[in-house]
Amino acid sequence: MPKKSERERLADLEARQRKVADDVENARRALRGKYAAIVPELPVETLTEREFREIVDLAIRAGGTASVAALKALSGMAPNK
Repeated sequence: MPKKSERERLADLEARQRKVADDVENARRALRGKYAAIVPELPVETLTEREFREIVDLAIRAGGTASVAALKALSGMAPNK
């Protein structure tokens, strides 16, 4: 098999890069969909849309473990299981 030119090699690498980017986006959408499916089970109607968005945004930025610890300390309650 003849050796690929630099141009052909670059084209192959770019095609693989696009495929990986598509795979990442598909995985991201699937995970977000899985998390979104949890929301109907929660009593979110006690929050305004703005409060809900802010809570989720801040929790994501702070990180899961830190957010859970802070909310548990704030409420003094154990989570429902």
